[in-house]
Amino acid sequence: MLKRKKLKRIPTFTSEREEREFWQTHDTTDYVEWSRARVAVFPDLKASTESISLRLPASLLAEIKTLANKRDVPYQSLLKVFLAERVVAERAREKKAMPNIALQRTVRPSRRLGKAQRARQSPRR
Repeated sequence: MLKRKKLKRIPTFTSEREEREFWQTHDTTDYVEWSRARVAVFPDLKASTESISLRLPASLLAEIKTLANKRDVPYQSLLKVFLAERVVAERAREKKAMPNIALQRTVRPSRRLGKAQRARQSPRR
């Protein structure tokens, strides 16, 4: 019969950040008996969101509302999508600044070229 491994006690954390840092450097198998874990369902769990007040030029808001109407979605939802897409793009841009072969393969070569290089490669009219 297999002898059970003695589990370590999970420390008490003062913040989510502290807990996140802890789990990034520790193996959960030292603290949790995963073979006894069960699937949990949280049907009433809502994603945490915060309300903000954002001042936009009236013309920009009108354009956003027009785009949202064409897509048949609320304009606030469309704004969240636009913001999320931009955050992903910015993160990718930051990663691109650091050499990463796998990431570079996903970007079209013309996008990797600087403006001067693209200008030299484009046919003159």
